Amino acid sequence: MANTSEITDFVQTVAEKMGLRLTASAEEMPDGVRINLDGEDGNVLTRRQGEALAALQHVVSAVYRNDATESRRLVVDCMGYRKGKDAELRQMAIFLGEKARTTGLAQEIGPLNPYERRIVHLAVKEVPGVSSESIGDAFEKTVIISVD
Repeated sequence: MANTSEITDFVQTVAEKMGLRLTASAEEMPDGVRINLDGEDGNVLTRRQGEALAALQHVVSAVYRNDATESRRLVVDCMGYRKGKDAELRQMAIFLGEKARTTGLAQEIGPLNPYERRIVHLAVKEVPGVSSESIGDAFEKTVIISVD
């Protein structure tokens, strides 16, 4: 993976070119790097369900796609927005996993992008007796959580 300061500088430059007053910093995670953006213009990236943040993530992922792997991810966040959404998604996946286990009925969640599906699959692994699979043939797919 490109060095963390290079990625952080790139994200900072993109934010500046967008005319945003934000400061980029890096946070090492067990499975990669999270680039955090903080500042008074953070709401520009997080409004409309974080569409602009998702677009920025897409740009950064495209530029550094050869550096990212399954075990080493690159995440762009703004004022903890994605971290909060990720926690909500994880809780929902565990809840649906428990519901599938207790009712015996398969549960659906989605459509989800690859990043979100990964969060769901990892969370479902923590619930004994259930498993998950992605279905669909588009970029965004549905995850089915069912009893083993």
